[in-house]
Amino acid sequence: MKFKILLLFLCISTVAVGQIRYGTQGRVDPNNVNISYSNPQEFTIADIEVEGAEYLDKVALISISGLKVGDKLKIPGDGITSAIKKLWKQGLIGDIQIYASKVEGDDVYLTISLAERPRLSRFQFTGLTKSQESDIREKVNLIRGRVMTDAIRKNAELTIKKYFYEKGYLNTEVEIKYRTDSTLHNSVLLDVHIDKNRKVKIRNVNFVGNEHFTDAKLKSKMKNSGERARFKLISGLLASSFNLFKPKSERFKFVDDSVKHNVSKTLLEIIHENAKLNVFKSSKFVKEKYEEDKVTLIAFYNSKGHRDAEIEEDTIVFVDRKSVDINIRVNPGQQYYFRDINWVGNFIHDDRTLDQILAIEKGDIYNLELVDKKLNFNPSGPDISSLYMDNGYLFFSVTPVETKIDGDSVDVEMRIYEGAQATIRKVFITGNDRTNDHVIMRELRTLPGQKFSRAELIRTQRELSQLGYFDPEQVNPKPLPNPADETVDIEWELVERPSDQIELSGGWGGTFGFVGTLGLTFNNFSLRNIPHFDKWRPLPVGDGQKLSLRLQANGKRYQSYSVSFSEPWLGGKKPHSFGVSFNYSIQRSIDFFTDKTIGSLQVFGTTISLGRRVKWPDDYFTLSNSISYLRYNLFNYGNSLGFSTGVANNITFNTTLARNSVDNPMYPRSGSSLSLSLALTPPWSLWNDIDYATAENSEKYEYVEYHKWMFDAKYYMQLAGDLVLAARAHMGFMGHYREEVGVGPFERFQLGGDGLTGTNFLLGNDVIGLRGYDNNSITPYDPVTNITGGNIYNKFVMELRYPVSLNPSATIYLLAFSEAGNNWNGFENFNPNKLYKSSGFGVRIFMPAFGLLGIDWGYGYDKLPGQTSNPGGQIHFSIGQQLR
Repeated sequence: MKFKILLLFLCISTVAVGQIRYGTQGRVDPNNVNISYSNPQEFTIADIEVEGAEYLDKVALISISGLKVGDKLKIPGDGITSAIKKLWKQGLIGDIQIYASKVEGDDVYLTISLAERPRLSRFQFTGLTKSQESDIREKVNLIRGRVMTDAIRKNAELTIKKYFYEKGYLNTEVEIKYRTDSTLHNSVLLDVHIDKNRKVKIRNVNFVGNEHFTDAKLKSKMKNSGERARFKLISGLLASSFNLFKPKSERFKFVDDSVKHNVSKTLLEIIHENAKLNVFKSSKFVKEKYEEDKVTLIAFYNSKGHRDAEIEEDTIVFVDRKSVDINIRVNPGQQYYFRDINWVGNFIHDDRTLDQILAIEKGDIYNLELVDKKLNFNPSGPDISSLYMDNGYLFFSVTPVETKIDGDSVDVEMRIYEGAQATIRKVFITGNDRTNDHVIMRELRTLPGQKFSRAELIRTQRELSQLGYFDPEQVNPKPLPNPADETVDIEWELVERPSDQIELSGGWGGTFGFVGTLGLTFNNFSLRNIPHFDKWRPLPVGDGQKLSLRLQANGKRYQSYSVSFSEPWLGGKKPHSFGVSFNYSIQRSIDFFTDKTIGSLQVFGTTISLGRRVKWPDDYFTLSNSISYLRYNLFNYGNSLGFSTGVANNITFNTTLARNSVDNPMYPRSGSSLSLSLALTPPWSLWNDIDYATAENSEKYEYVEYHKWMFDAKYYMQLAGDLVLAARAHMGFMGHYREEVGVGPFERFQLGGDGLTGTNFLLGNDVIGLRGYDNNSITPYDPVTNITGGNIYNKFVMELRYPVSLNPSATIYLLAFSEAGNNWNGFENFNPNKLYKSSGFGVRIFMPAFGLLGIDWGYGYDKLPGQTSNPGGQIHFSIGQQLR
């Protein structure tokens, strides 16, 4: 018994010594007082002083300690130890002592003596790029002037490592060192050195227990954990060629079996294993992303009827400091099938109607993912929820419940709650700081008093996105149901984005004079707010009108001025658009020696347009009409138009029928855009008595005549995630009223290059790009009339697009394209099978202030007339959304 008591006393003594070693002591100064440690005494605290505190508040320190003047304190005892622990917990103190400085009878005077921890004066990072340093400074909790503790230091280290772990740098090393700051008392400098080392990438993903699908199929489902790129196809095929010496049944096959069960590798598997590009898939190993891929993997098995599938085990094996292998053991379990599907709680629609929409038959593979899509939201067709919700049944819900599992068959009961129809009570709009409410309200299809409709909610979301004033990715409708009174409030959350654009460039062209461009486009202008300066932000905006001003000059040789205005809701009650524009341009030929004008082309033009939305065949259609007048005044302007001096007048009526169901104007993922237009002039030659067979071109083209037909089609389809296929087709034809006149030198087609108009718009020509070829290089020339330009053209385009950033301040996407087209001078030369082909890749960048900018590299495959070889690679720049 005595031995046990002695052992306990030794343990307690050891703990006490351990506390002293941490630099915290509670003692009584033997020089000032005489207290017996063998006989504890109770004292009354007469006073408490704090010494050593420079920045910390003394009153606060005494309060934190828990010691109070007037309290009873036993010495020796737990009171002082407890006070030390409370102060130490704050992490602000490096050393602390509490002792009795004086004792008078039963009164004790205490002194709290401490040394504050040093404070952080400055910190610096090494081993980082500027962008990485900027990101980490925002994340780490390092604040100048704050007391530096071990916890803050450790937290900074963990934060930095986590930042790089999420980017695939699993071997990141962080070293944090203190240095005494000689310029500030009790302060330290922090040197943070980061060596992120190389990214850790996934070398191989290996599956065990995968008997129903190829490994390549499972790997394709792991979107965030792809194997690193490699190309060892030749060695892989050589290694597999030894199969040729095996029995025929064991050789590799050229087709893929749906069940990989004790069969040899297929040729596709060999290619997949030895040739990996992973253009759209990350191969860096990030733990969080890998866990998401495991969930996706099980969801894939579930979608194939393996409802009991599970990952029994997975291991991450570090091959070296830059590579890991992932080993996954899968237990797919049994494959199940649907048997009986019953509906419960449906009164409005009968079982037959619901079965037709669900479209799942007895014996189909059991797939709850498909069931959920057919019940709640099916982007490619009807679903059960839309059947109800488009008719006002907002409170509708349906829950699939497995009622019986018999062998490999599953019975499912669809339990429906139909609820009552919901009426829209109120509509709220938030986030429209610049755009007036009425501009938004006139686009809404979900108005108070109407029955709720999910389809109209989605359609309104598209219409608001098409305005161009809000970020399409953040147009968010929030239904706020009120089941008590069978109503719903709808809140539209919007995020404004800059929509105005500026074009500015300039310089001095020596003998040519000033060269430059100034263009201003206000896409959300307000004409009525011009006199109301208090509503300028900083210009009169908010009514959805568009005002464009443009000035371009190339010294004396060329000047152009234009102004246009459009109102999408003329009168404010119906979507009838109105537009008007004016332009004037002059191009001069200057004698190099005398600097005098020796020839010129002046063009004056004006256009008035009216348009409206139509509801047939559906309400995606618009019909617009316009009348234009262009006057061409030529003086000694060469022979490119068939005459050098004279006046030509072009009065044109244009009508366009268009349909646009594109979901997003900046990065479309679905929908289509169709446009059929007809431009025609009066048939002047049929009304006058001019002998066109002998007339000069200047007389023949005094009044331009033609009829011009244009067709444009665009289609967008989402392939996987944000990967989008964009297909386009463009066709044009110009005809004449009288053979002797022809179509004239104006409004013709020019094909090839980047599609930028330059000065070609002076003649009204349609400049159509074809990447991989020089500008306007596919443009026929008629040596008889000296006229350049085609009468018929075709162009076809296929693009694959993938976004890098969908941020409204900088939308960026990559693209790969193949296109083909040609341009003919009349039906006698027309051959739709003779097209000039090209392919390549590029990037598009949209910035609100400058619009859409693009750069492409295209390779032209076909030789042009008069050339000895194909054009090869070409770099093209583009500005703005090009129609064709």
